[in-house]
Amino acid sequence: MSEGAATNAPPFGRWERMLASRYLRAKKSEGGVALISIISFTGVTLAVAILIIVMSVMNGFRAELLNKILGFNGHVFVTGGLLDNAAMRDAAVARIEKVPSVTQAIPVIEAQAIAMGPTQITGAIVRGLTPKDLAQTRIVAGNITKGDLRGFGQGQYGGDVVVVGARLAEQLGVKPGDNISLISPSGGATAFGGTPLQKAYVVGATFTAGMSQYDQAYIFMPLDQAQLFFGREGSVDAIEVRLTDPDKAEGLKAAINRAAGPTALVADWTQRDASYWGALKVERNVMRLILMMLVVIAAMNIISGLVMLVKNKGRDIAILRTIGAGQGAILRIFFMAGAAIGAAGTLAGLALGVLVSIYIDPIQSFVEWATGQQVFASDVYFLSRLPAKVDWLEVTIIVGFSLAMSMVWTLPPAWRASRLDPVEALRYE
Repeated sequence: MSEGAATNAPPFGRWERMLASRYLRAKKSEGGVALISIISFTGVTLAVAILIIVMSVMNGFRAELLNKILGFNGHVFVTGGLLDNAAMRDAAVARIEKVPSVTQAIPVIEAQAIAMGPTQITGAIVRGLTPKDLAQTRIVAGNITKGDLRGFGQGQYGGDVVVVGARLAEQLGVKPGDNISLISPSGGATAFGGTPLQKAYVVGATFTAGMSQYDQAYIFMPLDQAQLFFGREGSVDAIEVRLTDPDKAEGLKAAINRAAGPTALVADWTQRDASYWGALKVERNVMRLILMMLVVIAAMNIISGLVMLVKNKGRDIAILRTIGAGQGAILRIFFMAGAAIGAAGTLAGLALGVLVSIYIDPIQSFVEWATGQQVFASDVYFLSRLPAKVDWLEVTIIVGFSLAMSMVWTLPPAWRASRLDPVEALRYE
């Protein structure tokens, strides 16, 4: 390489890239740091992959919970005095259903009861819905495991028909066609107040919503039967409103309130479970911050490799400086050498993290098969499988952060190499 070539070459030119690549591939006997470079590459790869996988799982966990909880409970809730008058309530339901983005308005009763089966007695939550509204609740109607909904509210088995969560039915020891007894704590009204009411019902079907807290606790009952059983006398507890997009709930509250009437009280799902969703958000942000520290630490490994490379290549640096290479050229050569490790590790981590996130279901099945242990217990985490949702905006942020950290930690040893005195380097060499 001539002196003119070194002096007139453009920044990040071919000869600079060639030298950076040669230094990375150099063997230990030639003053290279291949082993340390491999360790740095592996560290960045694993850190980026872990960050993408964990954040994808947390995104999937939140999305699954959001879909199931909102699919089960609704997005906006209307309460107030209008619920005690059937005519006012029906008129309000009709007006609410005409609001743009509203797909369904359901009068519901929800109360606690004691369920008794042949084998066990346990607490349960009873929801009263009309047969039409239950058929439109896809998280239940679309996940019937045994039986069907044709007898719901019609007495197909010669009695009042209810739909029971699959885990609850298993716990009680019942199946479609069997009888269960329900005890309401305040079903009967007497001169001395409410008294418990016990009544037998026929199990028409069982469902699984994919969340253990629903599958092992909920019983669906026809609305008119729930009104009699819980002593509501024609009233309901709330009107649940479902929207095309749950995120629009807060913006549509005013329109739904106007449609419901002046006596209505309107709340959305973010208000009802504010502490729960707030805790999930905080946990997600804290986890992202902690895992980003892994990327920072992994990228710092590049410094050690580059410092050793600069020390081993002191003679080469001195020769390059004497034939006309400037300080900027030396800085760029070692900057590219270090940044290449970080960039390669980031891209490898991106591929590994996305692949694991996409194929997490078969990976979970394989691990459970190989270990014989359940990785994701549904009774602990409420979900029956380990979810993952790749958020490409978040992946882009992770990749950008990793590349930035790789470049930042590359600068100090590269700057030190550019400031190396050729005379001193050759003298000690």
